[in-house]
Amino acid sequence: MPTEQTNIVPGSILEGKVQGITSFGAFIELPGGAVGLVHISEIADTYVNDVKDFVREGDIVKVKVLNVAGKKIGLSIKQAAEKEQRSVSEKPKMMVKSSQNRSNVETLDEKIAKFLKESDERMQPLRLKNDSRRRNRHYNK
Repeated sequence: MPTEQTNIVPGSILEGKVQGITSFGAFIELPGGAVGLVHISEIADTYVNDVKDFVREGDIVKVKVLNVAGKKIGLSIKQAAEKEQRSVSEKPKMMVKSSQNRSNVETLDEKIAKFLKESDERMQPLRLKNDSRRRNRHYNK
């Protein structure tokens, strides 16, 4: 079987056939006869309750090879789709940022200042309550 896996390299995109489905993922037969597992968390970008909602036995799917450890091959349908989508788009989404988007994004300093202000507002009634209790104890002695 090691000769079958020589072309299976982590990071490569391959096409395979869904051989079996379990509650925790899908087994994919790769070129050369090797079989890998797509874990349920690597099926789709959304929450996957049932693998059968996304793939069926006999389906041909594109998968990304995540890791190869002996006879075990970890695969991802989700990451293969993301990589394919990125190569099709003309401009990477990460590099394109319009000035409109930047104006809506708070900086870390702004977020911290907002948090401290809200926290102080929430703590004020508790401080007043504790201060009045302290004063009452002092006068009662």
